Amino acid sequence: MAIKGEWYECDTSFIAAHHQPAILLDLGISREVDSHLLLRGTQLFVDDILTGKKRISPLQFRTLIANTQKHLAADDTSFLYGERLLPGYYGDVSQVLHQSENLGKAIQHLCDSHALLSPLLTPRMIQSNTHLHIYWLDSCGAGDTLTFLVEASMMAVSSMTHWLSGERMPWRFSCTYAQPSYIEQYWVHMNEEVSFDQQLNMMSLPLSCLDRPWPGASAIALRAAQVGSQLQMDTLDARESFLSMLYNHLRQHIRQPLNLDSVAEAFGMSPASFKRKLQKHDTHFQEQLDLARMHVALYLYEVRGYNNQDVAHYLRFNDLNNFRRSFKRWTGVTPGEMLAAGYR
Repeated sequence: MAIKGEWYECDTSFIAAHHQPAILLDLGISREVDSHLLLRGTQLFVDDILTGKKRISPLQFRTLIANTQKHLAADDTSFLYGERLLPGYYGDVSQVLHQSENLGKAIQHLCDSHALLSPLLTPRMIQSNTHLHIYWLDSCGAGDTLTFLVEASMMAVSSMTHWLSGERMPWRFSCTYAQPSYIEQYWVHMNEEVSFDQQLNMMSLPLSCLDRPWPGASAIALRAAQVGSQLQMDTLDARESFLSMLYNHLRQHIRQPLNLDSVAEAFGMSPASFKRKLQKHDTHFQEQLDLARMHVALYLYEVRGYNNQDVAHYLRFNDLNNFRRSFKRWTGVTPGEMLAAGYR
């Protein structure tokens, strides 16, 4: 069956330049970096942003981020940027966050409206018996800006929930990359509950925090904002990225035989065209398939409480040793090593 719906790609111009890109540009200018240096290679000018109508692509946004990293050369840039991102001032889609009655509703809205609120990283929410988990997936091929985006995105959610709830939430942070030299920035801006070289870029919170009423929320204002937010989303040609649509497809069919040819056919493309589209987003089919399999395995361990035999069977591995080897290729550790380290 062919994939239904449209998706956005790394060169699709749909990101409002006067929203999140403008916040980053403003941060750079506030630190006395010339706007021309920050905008070099983006095909974007300050006057374009001031019109309030210019739309840019993820590639252009990524170039702006790379320029900012280069010319600011400060360890706290991603964290300061993240503090400014959410709820934001992006119209009714931001107002829904402002008026959300609790954390659970706010995070659900963030996930549902990520094309506007988090266009470069897709947040996904899952719950275990004890915790809410938000993990972040690359939407369009982040390249060297991925660490910056993860730091900014986690900071944005942490800062937003602190502000709207009136209390500092006990978030725990996990990052797939190695511990950076500026670890103190995590401690100062987020907290010390952060670990590196993990399987997911994820932040976790006890379920008891989800339904606590937030002060200042207005039910009437929320309903009005939800109508306007839906209208904002309806202006988009697509609400999911190509990589996100692929991830969804692989997750939904993970127990079936999957190969490049069959998935390309599902997307209505030839295998050669599908490979080129993946290359355009700095990835390849096996990497995306491994990512989906790894995430399903982690979900089964964490949420379902499956053992090794159960997970291997679910993923259609007939040989347990073959599953262990594959799992180590996906994560860098064996299932036993992961569980011994206290993943569950």
